[in-house]
Amino acid sequence: MESSVLAFATDLLDEGADQFFGNLTDRAGVGGVTLASVYHEARDVFPHNPHRVVRYLEPGAAYFRPDPARWAGRRLRPTPSTALGDRDPFAEAAAETVRRGLALHAWTVFLHNDRLGFEHPDCAPANAFGDRSRTELCPAVPEVREYVLDLVAEHAHYGVASIHAESLHFHGLRHGYHHERYFEQLGPVTEALLGLCFCDHCRAAATVLGVPADEVRDVARAEIRRRLGSEQAALEPAALDTLAGGALAAYVDASAATVTSLAAEAAAVADSHGIRLTFMDMGGPGKGWTAGIDLPALGKAVPRIETLGYAPTPEQVREKVTAFALHGVDPGALSVILRPMSQDCDGPENLAAKLRVLAGLGVPEVSFYHYGLMRLSSLDRIGTALDAVRHSPE
Repeated sequence: MESSVLAFATDLLDEGADQFFGNLTDRAGVGGVTLASVYHEARDVFPHNPHRVVRYLEPGAAYFRPDPARWAGRRLRPTPSTALGDRDPFAEAAAETVRRGLALHAWTVFLHNDRLGFEHPDCAPANAFGDRSRTELCPAVPEVREYVLDLVAEHAHYGVASIHAESLHFHGLRHGYHHERYFEQLGPVTEALLGLCFCDHCRAAATVLGVPADEVRDVARAEIRRRLGSEQAALEPAALDTLAGGALAAYVDASAATVTSLAAEAAAVADSHGIRLTFMDMGGPGKGWTAGIDLPALGKAVPRIETLGYAPTPEQVREKVTAFALHGVDPGALSVILRPMSQDCDGPENLAAKLRVLAGLGVPEVSFYHYGLMRLSSLDRIGTALDAVRHSPE
């Protein structure tokens, strides 16, 4: 089973290569590192960072050096983080992983890009009222799709083994923004409808598939207004697939086709450079419909799908993984992320039991979240668990 730890490039920059990679090999005992190449805005606590405890990450920053020729004259382009100075942590990581016999993977946040969404709101999703979600980019916009494919290609000269593609899909209303506020209960239907994109490009794509996109938008708008106007209406259950005579469900399916086609194109570009693209499905089976995530279709479009195995017991991890088989995705095409920290693990035996479950199901890859956000004792827990699994009887 392949193994790696997810990490920020700033972890490498702050600690230096010897300490950073030494912790990965000597403490965690993993076979590689999955380094964030583009990441969204965040504020995090770093328990073992030698220079800081709390750090803010810049909106939509790149942690590598983009090729200027590739992006010349382009509006949507990766912007290097100011934390880099004159360094290129991906180049440093590429050299170190080769020297140490480790695999280098890229962890790339594609469409959840606060910087580009605010700078170019015409590329952001628009709800039924035309309000733009400026923390995102819409996967139906041709300029956005071009950005995604070129961003994939940018990783080739670093020799990454794979790209873990986070946020290569639509996002719901509550995806997350600082000081995001909801003082009234909106209800799940209102939230789902407010999370759908009705920009010109999405409506055009749905219309090509025979969906009355403008009619669906008008129905969604009226339903949102009705539910916002009344507490009782907001909490009323409703099947989204019955709204607009079933046309809304067809509209969501068209959104999923947009996501699947973009994922397939990104995977093809990656493959042309000898890179495997892994589509990160953060919600799990049955939770990504309105985000455009069609797991059976994606299972055919990309070589691997990644999911969160965040759970306190091995049995719950098993349930999460086996649920994918019910949606047409074999465990042999999955990558699973585990958290070795105390909220998920009470010790190395617990983590080892989860690893044995994944190995028994045929899962080929496991990653651990997250190098800089965990204590060093959690890195030790990874190493102890992996060692126990490697030396356990068949």
